[in-house]
Amino acid sequence: MSGERAYLCLADGTTFEGVAFGARGTTTTGEVVFTTGMTGYQEVLTDPSYCGQIVTMTAPEIGNTGINDEDDESVSGAPHVAGFVIRDLSPITSNWRAKESLDAYLARHHVVAITGIDTRLLTRTLRDRGAQNGALGVASPEELVRLAREAPSMAGLDLVQRVTPKARYTWTEGSSAFRTLGTLGPRGTHGTDKPSRPHHVVCLDLGIKRNILRCLVDVGCQVTVVPAQTSADEILALNPDGVFVSNGPGDPAAVSYAIETVAALVGKRPLFGICLGHQILALAAGARTYKLKFGHRGINQPVKDLDTGRVEITTQNHGFAVDLESLVGKARTTHLHLNDGTSEGLELPGKSAFSVQYHPEAAAGPHDALYLFERFVKRMDEARA
Repeated sequence: MSGERAYLCLADGTTFEGVAFGARGTTTTGEVVFTTGMTGYQEVLTDPSYCGQIVTMTAPEIGNTGINDEDDESVSGAPHVAGFVIRDLSPITSNWRAKESLDAYLARHHVVAITGIDTRLLTRTLRDRGAQNGALGVASPEELVRLAREAPSMAGLDLVQRVTPKARYTWTEGSSAFRTLGTLGPRGTHGTDKPSRPHHVVCLDLGIKRNILRCLVDVGCQVTVVPAQTSADEILALNPDGVFVSNGPGDPAAVSYAIETVAALVGKRPLFGICLGHQILALAAGARTYKLKFGHRGINQPVKDLDTGRVEITTQNHGFAVDLESLVGKARTTHLHLNDGTSEGLELPGKSAFSVQYHPEAAAGPHDALYLFERFVKRMDEARA
């Protein structure tokens, strides 16, 4: 670490002084947000849903386990955050899987970062005033405030185009997460006999996390991933047993092409959506979305399953939410966030389509909601029967 002075400046003029690390001598802009996870900073850095955002870790010391080759959540392996903010950068890297330090990794990928600032104060500022644009780097505070105010608003911004793949690809790698937990049999569905052929799932990649793909493989699916602008006709031409709609960044209402595709697919194949996929399914059903004050980002978010009464501790990363009132008469609400009562799950009755706002694949995070991948398989079983 160079010891070079750096600043994080919010659009409202609030300024934090710290020390630069990662990419040197440059600046970056984006929406400044915070995540409360105590672990999983590599997964945060590489989650495509964080595209366009300067991410603050509320855990005080970051970097002690370095960076490894296994925990990337982007298929490309590259980080997607616009910038990274922490309280203390660990002076040592100590983990048997580590390949390089956090500082070296961010520098190699040209990610601007800052350490040594009061992240508690920053988090309280964002919680009280709401997430807002910011600028981070070694320029003067006056210049950074100007850059923050000129940065585009997240509302109305389509960031999916930055993270979706350019071409179709197949995915075969599993995670063994289900079998490690002892929840699944040899096929991946409670010991059910292996089917004559695996379920073929087409994933609409709006910025998918790698562990989602692994979990689909774990439950016995053959996985084909397609770019976000793939049409419904093109997806159906692949003869899928089911369609998965992924997580991703930005304002869901701005991703009109995905909304159109999902609307055309509903009722034709079993459909499962996660995070942005949940919002896209809601919009396709005629509901509305809106921007949350500071979003849900962390690995300890409580969600209640309204069908069972069960409370799940979940991993989340989103700044927009589905308007519950707008779902009335269009979809059935299945899950609610216990902190603020926002939408966490829905189902379209008779259409074999459901979605959740949180991340059941949980990388990093708890495994309370892994059963949803089995539910998707069950829906495909029923459609095939």
